[in-house]
Order: sequence, then structure tokens, then C-alpha cells
Amino acid sequence: LEELREGAIEQLEKAQAHLRKVETEADRFWVNGYSKIDREKLNLINSNYMTLEQLENYKNKAIHFEQQRVINQVRQWVLQQALQEALGTLKSCLNNELHLRTASANIGMFGTMKEKIID
Repeated sequence: LEELREGAIEQLEKAQAHLRKVETEADRFWVNGYSKIDREKLNLINSNYMTLEQLENYKNKAIHFEQQRVINQVRQWVLQQALQEALGTLKSCLNNELHLRTASANIGMFGTMKEKIID
């Protein structure tokens, strides 16, 4: 009976030692699992941050491109308006000069006709 009791105690001690080992192993897996989850969470946060940063850069580049496009359109419009105004001024000057030449030529013809009539 004593041998059975000692055998049972020995088995119980072995079982308890094994249980402690299993519990320690389970705790280690538990800690490692949470550590892995935390690492994955940080990786995801960093990845999202980088993606947001890239999107912000793309947005800023798109805004800058649109600003430059609008500035170029306004420059072209201003240049076109200036050229049209210059052309209008040039036509007006040419019309005035042509008018003065025509009047001068007519005065010259009238002068010649007057001389012929008086002679």
C-alpha cells in the first residue's frame, strides 16, 4: 500500500511538473501571440502612415500642376488680349496714316488743279 501511495505521489509530482511546464509554455505562446499582434499592428499603422503621406504628396503635386495649368492659361489669355489690342492700335494708326496720305494727295491734286485754272 505504501508503494502504491509513493507511486501515486510520484505520478502526481510528475503530472504537476508537466502541468507547470505546459502552463509556462502556454504563457510563452500567449505573450508571443500578443507581441506578434502588437508588431503587426505597428506595421499596419506605419504602412497606413506611409500611404497617407504618399497620397498627400500626390494631392500636392496635382494641385501644383493645376495651378500651373491655370496660370499658363491666364498668361496665354493676357498675351492674346495684348496682341489683339496692339493689332487694333496698329490698324488704327495705319488707317489714320492712310487717311492723312489720301488727304495730302487730294490737297496736292487740288493745288495742281488750282494752278492750272489760274494760269
